[in-house]
Amino acid sequence: MASRPRARNLELSLTWLVLGGGAPAVVLSLLLLWWRHDVTTDSWWMQPELRWTLTVIVLLTWLTSASVARQLTTRSLQLLTNLLGALREGDYSIRGLSAKSGSAMAGVMREVNDLGSTLQRQRTEAVESTALLTHVMEEIAVAVFAFDPSEHVLLVNKAGERLLGKREADMIGQPASAFAFDEYLTGESRRLVERTIGGRRGRFEVRRASFYRDGRPHHLVVMADLSQALREEEQAAWQRIVRVLSHEINNSLTPIKSIAHSVKKIIERAAGFERQPEVLQGLSLIEERSGALGRFLRAYAQLARLPKPQPKLVPVAPLIGRIVELEKRLTVRSLGGPDVTIVADSDQLEQLLINIVRNAVDASLETKGDVTIGWRVAADWLEVVIDDDGKGLPDTSNLFVPFFTTKPNGSGIGLALSRQIAEAHGGTLALENRIAHVGCRAALRIPVRDPR
Repeated sequence: MASRPRARNLELSLTWLVLGGGAPAVVLSLLLLWWRHDVTTDSWWMQPELRWTLTVIVLLTWLTSASVARQLTTRSLQLLTNLLGALREGDYSIRGLSAKSGSAMAGVMREVNDLGSTLQRQRTEAVESTALLTHVMEEIAVAVFAFDPSEHVLLVNKAGERLLGKREADMIGQPASAFAFDEYLTGESRRLVERTIGGRRGRFEVRRASFYRDGRPHHLVVMADLSQALREEEQAAWQRIVRVLSHEINNSLTPIKSIAHSVKKIIERAAGFERQPEVLQGLSLIEERSGALGRFLRAYAQLARLPKPQPKLVPVAPLIGRIVELEKRLTVRSLGGPDVTIVADSDQLEQLLINIVRNAVDASLETKGDVTIGWRVAADWLEVVIDDDGKGLPDTSNLFVPFFTTKPNGSGIGLALSRQIAEAHGGTLALENRIAHVGCRAALRIPVRDPR
């Protein structure tokens, strides 16, 4: 606002300067026109009409020069004002016309045009950098949360949405305490925590940093799920162990079973062999246990040879219906859910649910309880919940460890394979004891859309 009065003062000063500079010449011209007298003839040297005409011409020329100088200055200043106003508004495409080469105005125009080009280039670079940063934020696997000075959510990336199971639009503006994140905005800037987030328990590395926006400090919280990386390493280690054991044991089991079978046939044909029934029984046992051990190893080999999911459209209601109908030992009660279709490998997902339902039925048969299954959609996630009325879980820390089982005749393969299937679909599988009732709850979370 202060620049306009100064501009008017400049124009007024320039007008007075032009008027003042031409005043001596105008006064002298008027003196010559009106006060020059011919003494010899005692008369004026010029006719009155001519004197008035010249007087008007001199005065008009004087005033017109001052007015033109004022207009030229005003137009130049207005042009500069429009150019600078366009730059302030972010329009960097407007350029000033070149003035006469070598003049001061030409230099000013050149500098303003160069400033517009520089700002336009810088804005393009800023837009490209912002687009790159946004793309990186969306693609990284760690969850990123930004909070304003009042500790309300300002930004969440895709990994953060998947971690909490909520949309960014539903989280923007919410206080950090709504997600139990307020504790991470103070204290140590780097820490390891073990907690339940988005319906699953895991171990997370939390880092906090500060950044400034509009001159005010904001908070940036980055959460990395270490449980996923640890499970992948653990899974790779078990796969290597299973491959080695399968190879070495199968190399011995195959000839043992073959030799036991051959010897058994020879003894059966041999007449008068002493203690023939006992020997045949021992050989049958060797053959039977060799076959059982081979089947046991082939079951574990699934951990190392689980194929990649072949996603396709899978209606959830018919899938749950097939799982319920397959179980004949106990009636599994379906609680129903929304009519939703997901993108998943139906065969693998069906095998996962069969394993979980079978475990729930085994637990409920001991206590003569019930098993229920239901599903719902939260944000972009399908959540399938299976509850049983069994005795509950004595230890939940080793449930997904291969070879670990709580059943007398269990193999320890079902839950490990089920979780591997869930994670291959970009989802999670969690088991925990029910709080308000006895028994166990299995919670499966699968993205509604293909995570790839």
